[in-house]
Amino acid sequence: MTIDLQQTPSPNHGDRKSHKVSLVVLHYTGMTTGQEALDRLRSEEAGVSAHYLIEEDGRAFALVPEDRRAWHAGVSSWRGETDVNSISVGIEIVNPGHEHGYRTFPDAQIDTLIPLLRGICERHGVPKERVVGHSDVAPGRKEDPGELFPWDRLAREGLALPRWSGRMRDDLPSDDQAAELLNRIGYGVELSGLGACITAFQRRFCPDELGQGLSPKTLAAIVEISAL
Repeated sequence: MTIDLQQTPSPNHGDRKSHKVSLVVLHYTGMTTGQEALDRLRSEEAGVSAHYLIEEDGRAFALVPEDRRAWHAGVSSWRGETDVNSISVGIEIVNPGHEHGYRTFPDAQIDTLIPLLRGICERHGVPKERVVGHSDVAPGRKEDPGELFPWDRLAREGLALPRWSGRMRDDLPSDDQAAELLNRIGYGVELSGLGACITAFQRRFCPDELGQGLSPKTLAAIVEISAL
């Protein structure tokens, strides 16, 4: 699929402190309309940006060149890296989010995301386990792209880790072991706290367990995902 990228430059970007892109962060816009989000991402006063934005109807917008550091992740971390903006490409996906009427993501939108994401990963050698959500890198602070995001569709394309398979196991880890495994996956338990990281993990990998703490199913999911 060829993507028709509309060039809508944002002034909000800077030099990458690391010249190697090794992460892709997916967001939802969390605003009432896509145009409102696009305007904000291009506002010097707002001081935020992303490399790309995808509308619900599948239209795609290019805001910041991939060799530049966009301002999308905020205070965040992944696998010990705390300057996530310097190592990542950020994609904003239009959705009103939890505050304005969270809803499923249309097929047309994901149909555009898949080839866009594949191109980014191929250009920069980003493996599927390093395609993450904003809530993964900012547990407790962010919820996007949220529990309704179709991660398994990306997984089927080889572009993200799948959600938990649902398989239970007998050798469940202790709470301390679970925290270590969450760190191994990439969550910053020391920075964000165990509770926030559990919620972020559940939102991403086992949304039916969201808010259940370290339930047996959550523990089983943590073990499975940490081994991928």
